[in-house]
This record gives sequence, C-alpha cells and structure tokens, in this order.
Amino acid sequence: MKLQKLSLQPLSLPEAQMAKTWLSLEEMMRLKAEARGFALRSAQPLHSLLSGRHASRLRGRGLQFAELRDYHPGDDVRRIDWKASQRRGRTQLRVYEEERDRPMLLLVDQRPAMYFGSRRCTKAACAAETAALAAWKGAEGGDRVGGWVLGVEGLEHLRPRNGRSGCVPLLGAVARAGEALEKDPDHIPSTGLNQALDKILNSVTHDALVLVITDLDDADQGTGERLMKLQAHNDVIVAAVYDPLGGTLRGGAGMNALTAEGLVCVPAGQAFADAFREIFQQEIGNWMNWFRGLNVPLMPLTTELPVSVQLRELLGGVS
Repeated sequence: MKLQKLSLQPLSLPEAQMAKTWLSLEEMMRLKAEARGFALRSAQPLHSLLSGRHASRLRGRGLQFAELRDYHPGDDVRRIDWKASQRRGRTQLRVYEEERDRPMLLLVDQRPAMYFGSRRCTKAACAAETAALAAWKGAEGGDRVGGWVLGVEGLEHLRPRNGRSGCVPLLGAVARAGEALEKDPDHIPSTGLNQALDKILNSVTHDALVLVITDLDDADQGTGERLMKLQAHNDVIVAAVYDPLGGTLRGGAGMNALTAEGLVCVPAGQAFADAFREIFQQEIGNWMNWFRGLNVPLMPLTTELPVSVQLRELLGGVS
C-alpha cells in the first residue's frame, strides 16, 4: 500500500492518540501465553487457510530410521524388515523416531513502509506480534527458531536454536529494529525484500518452515520467483500485514493515521475515500491473484485486531 499517492494533512501529536508503534522484547515475551489455538505445520482442520491444496506442502515432522530390533507380539507388522529378518534368522522390526530440530525461519520486515497505522498499532508492531507468536509456537513444538530481521539498518541474521535460546535473540533483534524505525522512520533502508530473500535462498537448504512477515511494499515479479525457488524444498508462508484504513474509510469526518512522516489527518470527503479504497482493493486483489498463482499460502493480517485472534481464525483453532 503506497499511501503517499494520496494527500494527507500533518497533525500535531496532542490532537490524536498514537497507534502502538513497536513492541519491546518484554511485550513479545508476554505473548508466549497467547501462542495457542493455531498450528503452522501439519494437522490443519478443513476450514484452515493452510488446508486443502496447501496441506501436502506443510510437511510436519518426519520420521527417521533409528534401529532394528526383534519383533514382539503387538508390534506393527507393517514395520517388519523382511530382508533383515531373513539375514538374521528371526523377525526384525524397523524402529523410527520423530525428526527433531527442524528449523522455523522468520523474515520480519521492520522498514519505513511498515511505519503506518490508523488503529491499534502500526504494521511494524503487527509484524513483531506475528513473529513472537510464531516463534513461541515453533519452540513449543520442538522447532529450532531463527531467521532474519529486515530493518532500517540492514538485514540481521539470527541462527536457529532450540527453545527460548532461539526465540529471545530473534525477538530481541525485532525489538531493536522496531525501536530504530521509530527513531528514524525516514531512513532509506539499505536492503530490499528481494535482497533478503536472496540471502535466505543462499543459506536455507530443505525442510524448513519459512514465514515471511511483510507488507509487500516493494514486492515484484522477482519476489515471486524467489518464493517459488524457496518453496521447492521448504514450506513457505507469507503473512501479509495491512492496515484496515483502506478497507474501512468512509466519507464524513477525517481519520488519524501514523505514517513515516508523522501523525496525519486523513481528509474528510467521499472523493478521498473512494480514491483510497480503489487503491486498497486493487492491491488486495493483486496479492490474492499473485500468490494463488505461486501456490504459496498468503495469510492476511490486519493491524486492527490482536494477531493471536486472527491466527486462531485463519489456522483453525488447533492447540
């Protein structure tokens, strides 16, 4: 959403309540209690955003061979290794164990385009909230959590680690990037979305869950090509963060919004509302058509509602 196409009027800070601009590490730590009621991997219910044509791509945890042992009554006969049984002269059973330490990798956008909000929080804060909930959910499931934070000072890489030791460094980097964005929202970032995806492609091999959290402000055809390459051997989900102003603006009294240029008043009048809504609907339509063609799940998240509520609705109420 390139809101700079439309004229917004500056507003002094005391004239309106500021949206939440960024989340501290402490706030993201507290979100651990809200990381429930949804799943980002397998076992998706029928009404989940990730069910149906995407279900097969969400691999869940695999099984890897552990050992051979003697067969005991009651064991699953489908796991009998007949060749090994013939060699050893007694019935042998293949024992498997669940794969562990599979990486969940997040790309969290905290660049100036994310510094916009007309309701509860900015897109940057919504992205941080999403990252925290996903990270805690992944760690709870035994995934190694890590990723990249794309901010005004460039791209920071956090190596995936188990549990809290993976979540805290990543969320700390998100908090630092959000604070830096608030201090200098006009800063021109040195790294774009495609450059960040190139870094991911160069370092991620296979069987990772990659969650890209962004407003898609600078996405283009090259972005789609990179996502298709990435999803060839990994699970890729795009969390598209947006502000509801574009979908709810109506004529009449003006509205207040926080942008990189500061607090502004959206002008009253039906002409402005119609123009804004047209841009918004066109952008949403482009998103949906584009990602449908890529076969990459697109998860729209609004700044208006708590992300935990949205994830439970979109991803099916899975514990």
